[in-house]
Amino acid sequence: MTVHSLNPLHDSRWTEFINAQKSASIFHTTAWLKALWLTYGYEPVVFTTSAPGATLTNGIVFCRIASWLTGRRLVSLPFADHCQPLVNNAGEAEEIVAFLRRSVREQTLKYVEIRPLHSWPGAPQLDAREKGVSFCFHVVDLKPDLGTLFGNLQKSSIQGRIRRAERLRLSCKRGRSELLLQKFYSLVLKTRRRHNLPPQPISWFRNLIGCFGDSLEIRVAEQNDKPLAAILTLSHRHTLVYKYGASDENYHHCGPVPFLLWDAIREGKQAGLSEFDLGRSDLDNSGLITFKDRLGAASSILRYVRFSRSHRDSDDRARHIPKWLFACMPDGLLTTAGKLLYRHIG
Repeated sequence: MTVHSLNPLHDSRWTEFINAQKSASIFHTTAWLKALWLTYGYEPVVFTTSAPGATLTNGIVFCRIASWLTGRRLVSLPFADHCQPLVNNAGEAEEIVAFLRRSVREQTLKYVEIRPLHSWPGAPQLDAREKGVSFCFHVVDLKPDLGTLFGNLQKSSIQGRIRRAERLRLSCKRGRSELLLQKFYSLVLKTRRRHNLPPQPISWFRNLIGCFGDSLEIRVAEQNDKPLAAILTLSHRHTLVYKYGASDENYHHCGPVPFLLWDAIREGKQAGLSEFDLGRSDLDNSGLITFKDRLGAASSILRYVRFSRSHRDSDDRARHIPKWLFACMPDGLLTTAGKLLYRHIG
């Protein structure tokens, strides 16, 4: 077998292929790939054993990242929590994996990273330097009735805060307007500053809105027109995906985050969706993991795969930028830092 490549933004076979794949997620879509290309200039590429012009029977999608700061690499996919390889035949998978391993050496790549959601036929046996970062992954089953879903929420920290938010008459504004985006982004800036990190460029969120349209929704919890918390969700087939969240910590006691997540669960259930993807959490972030557990979510482990020339090549220098640098920056400079840095850390 020979491994071929195609650009999924220009080759209609990719959309036809993923529409027929049960394992395809929101991150496989051309909407996600186009938003990445528009914002960061990442060139998408699919590797497949299907010949040019033939019907696609398999494919693993990547973005090429060329950075003077973090190196040249292939990532499947930048800023995606997971991106399952769409290969159902072990022999075809082994051929693509062998090609990717060779590419690291022949193209002098820092590494190739795959972010599978679960195992797949032909998944490679990994040596020590090929085992990438692992995360905790949570998903809420939306198939039970609303009463059961609410009952699955932890009583004091989740149910109690939702009821408090309702007693305080918090409102939930939904949509994709520029006004909602600005309110959402103001909270993103507060949240990232709280963690001593720069915010994503606002152009990323504008491009997501432009590419996903009705499949994207911003929810903002307000009290007397003051934004307290916000979340951004994406919907694809039977799945609702929680992608971004932000809040003003001075109002956490009002319960705006549980309030918004319950609103998303309720609307997802009413829309006939069957699961709520809460995304990944760092394994050492016990607070976030506990919070998602209390939402009634089932947890599993995401295990990324990295093919690199050496263990040192698999390290992320961008992860080691001192946070105190960002802590000292005024809002304008912190936002500019995000515009400059995020294209290097996908």
